[in-house]
Amino acid sequence: MGFKLRKSFRIGPLVFHVTQRGLSSWGLKVGRWSWNAKTRKHTFDTPGPGYWQSK
Repeated sequence: MGFKLRKSFRIGPLVFHVTQRGLSSWGLKVGRWSWNAKTRKHTFDTPGPGYWQSK
């Protein structure tokens, strides 16, 4: 079984996810709200261990 390397970089509200093959996805994160450009999903961090995500 192998493993994959993944690294995230933040530049202000922009978040870039990079793998061995290059840029895998990017998104926006402002406070508790975030949006992923690849999946087009909105996520809102709720208090405690949970979160809400759009379909």
